[in-house]
Amino acid sequence: MAVGMSGPRAAHAAVVRAAEDPETAAAGIGSGGHALDPDDLPDGLVVADETGRVIGFNSAAARITAVPRAAALGRPLEHVLPLEDLKGRRWWELTDPYNGLAIRVGQPERNLLLPGGREVLVSARYVRESPKGPVRRLVVSLRGTEARRRNERSHAELIATVAHELRSPLTSVKGFTATLLAKWERFTDDQKRLMLETVDADANRVTRLITELLDISRIDSGRLELRRQPVDLSAAVERHVQALTASGQEPGRFLVRTCQPLPAVWADPDKVDQVLGNLLENAVRHGEGTVTIEVAPAPAKSDEKGTAVTVSDEGPGIPEESMGRVFTRFWRGSKRGGTGLGLYIVKGIVEAHGGTITVGRGPGGGAEFRFILPVSTPAYMK
Repeated sequence: MAVGMSGPRAAHAAVVRAAEDPETAAAGIGSGGHALDPDDLPDGLVVADETGRVIGFNSAAARITAVPRAAALGRPLEHVLPLEDLKGRRWWELTDPYNGLAIRVGQPERNLLLPGGREVLVSARYVRESPKGPVRRLVVSLRGTEARRRNERSHAELIATVAHELRSPLTSVKGFTATLLAKWERFTDDQKRLMLETVDADANRVTRLITELLDISRIDSGRLELRRQPVDLSAAVERHVQALTASGQEPGRFLVRTCQPLPAVWADPDKVDQVLGNLLENAVRHGEGTVTIEVAPAPAKSDEKGTAVTVSDEGPGIPEESMGRVFTRFWRGSKRGGTGLGLYIVKGIVEAHGGTITVGRGPGGGAEFRFILPVSTPAYMK
């Protein structure tokens, strides 16, 4: 019985065939009877024949290079793509794809320059009829640098934020410890205790920031580990409210509503505590009036049962134009401190559990955050 390809493998094979034989792809011949047009590819595709003349030039390539397709087809590749490296050297003269070593299969992606200094990410594949035969097709992939630039800006912002947030507590720690070491005998016990308590608080602040950075790294790389076990979300909410009241918040400021019975949710208790702690701290710090926490059964993804937790306050709320940026890095709802990373991490934790989180306006006019965690019962218990 013949075994065919389907899904991602078939799509990948079709893209490879389109790159190697653009005439076939342009004719609408794809895998499994599905047509594949090079213009459907998200990246620029440029194909040159054995003589170095362009025979394939998709719409993404025309957009990236600002060269019309009609002006590219039939012309020498080095004229259509007069690429230079960052030192101003002509790229095709350096790589010499047609006359270079016969064992080469292509060029890895690198940053090159088009006329006018426009940057583009370029990779190439040499298609040969035999392993060491002449190049039959030269396939070039082009990508814009916008996404990479955004990532670079995001990383730069992260570094700047971390440097700024670390400077203040570390300066405090250094100052107080240096003062205590130099003038220990001059201070009373109460003064020493006050300075040591300040050092301890600033050290905790640094620890929290490092934890946030590790969480961001794991979320971005998809390596956030969850240690699932049964979690009582109602009890977790009560525990956080008690901690806030013990730290000085008025007990009457919190209203907890729980709709029983709740399904037994399997989640990482430490990560759930991190989510609840962040949302309640935001409501207390940035909101006003009564902070209402509701815990109730709710459907999760794929109609699976789950538990919903809603945290709302009676403050000014979040402006409508900012709703879409709440869960992005560095978003701050006010100027009352914070790194602007907390809600980004909260979203990552909730989604790692297979849940969802939303933001809106609460009944009292303030911000309302609602997250749903699915039951996620282990397979061996079903």
